[in-house]
Amino acid sequence: MTEAGHLGRRGGTDMMVAMNPQTWDADVAELEPGGYLFYDSTRPLPPSKFRDDIRVIGMPLTEICNAVYQDPRQRQLFKNIVYVGALAILLGIEPEVVEKLFGEQYKGKEKLLASNVQALHLGCDFAREHLREPLGIKVRRADRVGNRIFVDGNSAAALGCVYGGATVAAWYPITPSSSVAEAFQKYCTKFRVDPATGQHRFAIVQAEDELASIGMVVGAGWNGARAFTPTSGPGISLMTEFIGLAYFAEIPVTLINVQRGGPSTGMPTRTQQADILSCAYASHGDTKHVLLFPEDPHECFEHAAAALDLADRLQTPVFLMTDLDIGMNQRLCEPFAWDDAKAYDRGKVMTAEELEAGRDFGRYKDVDGDGVPWRTLPGTHPTKGSYFTRGTTRDAYARYSERGPDYIYNVERLLKKFATAATLVPQPVLRPAAEKTDLGVIYFGSTSPSMHEALEALEEEGIHLDAMRLRAFPFPESVSQFLAAHRQVFVVEQNRDAQMRSLLVNELEFDPARLVRVLHFDGTPITARFIGQAIAAHVRKTQPASAAGMKESA
Repeated sequence: MTEAGHLGRRGGTDMMVAMNPQTWDADVAELEPGGYLFYDSTRPLPPSKFRDDIRVIGMPLTEICNAVYQDPRQRQLFKNIVYVGALAILLGIEPEVVEKLFGEQYKGKEKLLASNVQALHLGCDFAREHLREPLGIKVRRADRVGNRIFVDGNSAAALGCVYGGATVAAWYPITPSSSVAEAFQKYCTKFRVDPATGQHRFAIVQAEDELASIGMVVGAGWNGARAFTPTSGPGISLMTEFIGLAYFAEIPVTLINVQRGGPSTGMPTRTQQADILSCAYASHGDTKHVLLFPEDPHECFEHAAAALDLADRLQTPVFLMTDLDIGMNQRLCEPFAWDDAKAYDRGKVMTAEELEAGRDFGRYKDVDGDGVPWRTLPGTHPTKGSYFTRGTTRDAYARYSERGPDYIYNVERLLKKFATAATLVPQPVLRPAAEKTDLGVIYFGSTSPSMHEALEALEEEGIHLDAMRLRAFPFPESVSQFLAAHRQVFVVEQNRDAQMRSLLVNELEFDPARLVRVLHFDGTPITARFIGQAIAAHVRKTQPASAAGMKESA
């Protein structure tokens, strides 16, 4: 975090520690002009291995470690700690702070702690004696963090599921979502065990595959439990048949999709926002699903709980669309807050008393005009309120039917329910420009921190944009209004095919020529520099033509 409050990656590398000969050339190429290259100088390298526009700092790491350690493995491992000590001195970091971090890391393993502290001071001592040239970059103490907390999105989403009332999780291990289930188990062990009896008030099942895990969650949702499954893109691909069943049979299900690079195995340890279309329209036939787009761990917590409410209220699958960048990286965010008086929104669940009083029950009948029917839970009444749950067509009373009018009634009612969802999902966040402008930008999810910094940098260049952060699909009416109010709107996203742009065009029937792609998809988190340069280049290219056109028409 910077003192200006920026939380995203700026882009560019000012100091590179090059320790891998196989990637040397690529590492050196990444450095900014005027940047610093720190390397192991035990073996001299030819001048061709360096650049004229960077500053080189050599330290004989291998020689130092060979002189101190006899074990070959220790020699290799402690090189990484020795250079940390040297960098601490060069950058102005107090070694005591690093020692404290070591103490936290190796608590209860004092033997490991002592050896790491020894290696740290080897580096510190060498730098004090031999590396006296001052660096143009320094680290200094500052306190602009405020009351923010440091947490990863997967842990936050898991805790949100606990507070949101989830009692069932079924999952199959997959990078980068596995730690959601692991964190959920940790929190349930703390909060969901009866202190008097020791009885567990939760069920967590590691299934044999993704298909089994979503099947278990659908069954739990049908039975009245709040249930979820964490997964990633390949898991979603396998789950689509059950997702379609839950959509058409109208069963509450929550899916936490921690997106990664694809397709297929793709880049499991890299981040993308590339599952938007596959989740929005998951399953064959005419399907549309609710997607939530948290920007940080704070919203992972809030949106996970909200997803469980929405799934019950709308009786449908709801996707929490995080990604590896949010899910697995520690981020600064606002502290979590929860209202203990909050009641879960279970939606339209008919009671035994209502059935006994003779209330008409049509499982797929729209009686309130919002597209959401009433449901009963298994065992509600001994003789009334039962129905056959099926994935095939039926009439409003759940009786099997292949009549065209019955099918049309159902699928059009589902569209009406989707329109209702647009009023219930988290609404977009608008950031007006400092000056009146006909340019806008739309972004979502983990792009948010870099977007904030990019907008400030663009304003300094005289480029003003109204900004809208999407937080959910279906799109509320305010999104259409935002698009209509601007001559051009940039859509910033982390995928190759401009999936969010396609969704805006498809769902809102907006002129695609007015939506400008800003796409980043190399697997690394998007940077403020990338966003700012892409938007500025487009504006400079099109503004003269625009101005000429306005002058000519005048």
